Amino acid sequence: MPDIVPLPVDYAAWLAELKTRIHAAQQRASLAVNRELVLLYWQIGRDILARQDREGWGAKVIERLAQDLRSAFPDMKGFSPRNLKYMRAFAEAWPETEFVQGVLAQLPWYHHLALLDKLKTAEERRWYVAKALENHWSRNVLVIQIETRLMKRSGQAVTNFSQRLPAPLSDLAQESLKDPYRLDFLGLGEEAQERAIEDAIVQHITRFLLELGAGFAFVGRQVHIEVGGEDFFIDLLFYHLKLRCFVVVALKAGAFKPEHAGQLSFYLSAVDAQMQAEHDGPTIGLLLCKSKNKVVAEYALRDSSKPIGIAEYQLIASLPADLQTSLPSIEAIEQALASDIEEGEA
Repeated sequence: MPDIVPLPVDYAAWLAELKTRIHAAQQRASLAVNRELVLLYWQIGRDILARQDREGWGAKVIERLAQDLRSAFPDMKGFSPRNLKYMRAFAEAWPETEFVQGVLAQLPWYHHLALLDKLKTAEERRWYVAKALENHWSRNVLVIQIETRLMKRSGQAVTNFSQRLPAPLSDLAQESLKDPYRLDFLGLGEEAQERAIEDAIVQHITRFLLELGAGFAFVGRQVHIEVGGEDFFIDLLFYHLKLRCFVVVALKAGAFKPEHAGQLSFYLSAVDAQMQAEHDGPTIGLLLCKSKNKVVAEYALRDSSKPIGIAEYQLIASLPADLQTSLPSIEAIEQALASDIEEGEA
């Protein structure tokens, strides 16, 4: 049995530092490889577009090109006819060299396939690219956000933030809320009551945090506060890391009523008084209801001294029929590309 050599006192700390540096180097190397791959695919796609315009290339030429590239680079995947067509579509969708090099090369290739297949306009693609980079979305999360139409829902809640919060905090808070909130992943019917919704949210808290958006951290449910010797319970309590404030979420299984805003304002006052730390911002309230009259909601918030947002939730909501029938899933895209690769290697 070999002798056990005593380790220096600082060995453990040094080893931890080395591991951190190695992981960071691996991540930088992975990002560099991805950047070069995306840029290569864009350049190939741009060349195909140019030759099609100039020389009238057809599908047969792309199939021959795929065959020749796979023969020349047998160890390199990604040169199937299908993927070459994606490269062409990628270059056609993003003609600006600087934007591709500076922004798009930061996203993996399969993110770009989702953007190409599931979005039709440059405006939508740019918005989701920015959000994917800002929030470090995986490809699957990106697909979920596209399919639930996050862009159309972001910043749409009825709020009084512009009157109750200083700029630019008010703008960030507004953008942090959406309307409606999609809660179909809870598996509940339209007649579900508040406690059942709350129970399901806690059970599926990871999905609910994804639906809330970046920055939300779960603090607790039925959080107890005592005011004047009486007990009160907050439905759901979160903390927003970017806004640096507590967010009280109240659930209402029916239509919005003005008195709901008054009750929520009371909870915000209690949290500000009892839980707010020195550097925390004003507590924000989010009232989730089954339905709302927008004008009534605006009137209810007009004279409220507390920052409150009102939004609807949807327990059952499916993809629009046009998206369901016309767009392949990202898994189907990957399987098709893998099949092309296997056929080329056979």
